[in-house]
Amino acid sequence: MNRSWYFDYIEEKLNILATRIELRGKLNILDLHIHSENFYLHLFNLLFDWKLENENANLQNVPSIDLIDKTNKIFIQVSATNTKKKIEDTLAKDILKDYSDYSFKFISISKDASNRRKETFNNPYNIAFAPQTDIYDVKSILDFIISLTIDKQREIQEFIKKELGHDTDIEKLDSNLTTIVNILAKENLNDNSNLNLKSFEIDRKIAHNSLTRTKYTIDDYKIHHNRLERIYSEFDKQGVNKSFSVLQSIRQEYIELTINISGDELFLRVKR
Repeated sequence: MNRSWYFDYIEEKLNILATRIELRGKLNILDLHIHSENFYLHLFNLLFDWKLENENANLQNVPSIDLIDKTNKIFIQVSATNTKKKIEDTLAKDILKDYSDYSFKFISISKDASNRRKETFNNPYNIAFAPQTDIYDVKSILDFIISLTIDKQREIQEFIKKELGHDTDIEKLDSNLTTIVNILAKENLNDNSNLNLKSFEIDRKIAHNSLTRTKYTIDDYKIHHNRLERIYSEFDKQGVNKSFSVLQSIRQEYIELTINISGDELFLRVKR
């Protein structure tokens, strides 16, 4: 189903971006924070038909205001920090006296903001701000996207592909792995008869590797594990332990990437 494909692509790329922003922030590498302002500017214009501009491009370091739509009277702060204090400090800036007829939106670009949407904030200048609907994070954005028309989802997917996608370097693909993928592409994944998960212990593996964001992607595909085992078995008939070379290639990638990063980031890097 195309709708599922478009959404899955969007979901994966937004989560990868959020995970990378979080990790690189801990390393004090902040380039993605800066680029994310313009990424979300264009994404939100596409989602909501707004006319956002980057205020920092016009006047550097404007307190509280990163993006502004002067037509629809909206200003937005884009931040990797989503504490209650962060939002209240933003709402308390003196400059907001000049924006009393604007509404305020907050985009959390790396952290889940569900708890913030439940809170009440000090708002000394009474700026229009409803936390339940005006605080965005990856999940709330995806909740909105999933219900859009397929044409709109395709438009968003194409935009995100231009911004966050990358071309595959065919020369780097292991030939055995490529063959496995080609075999899988011919499988009917809608036929789930005779599938079981007992021997795979997927939930234990998810917990052991501390996977949270990527758990949902794994849940979608875990029922196909014995189908993959069958394909590996058939593949090995073409040569001695050919499937072993595929698994070793993935394992080597895992070992080389095992640094001080989250389980989700490690999973996504190996997947790429």
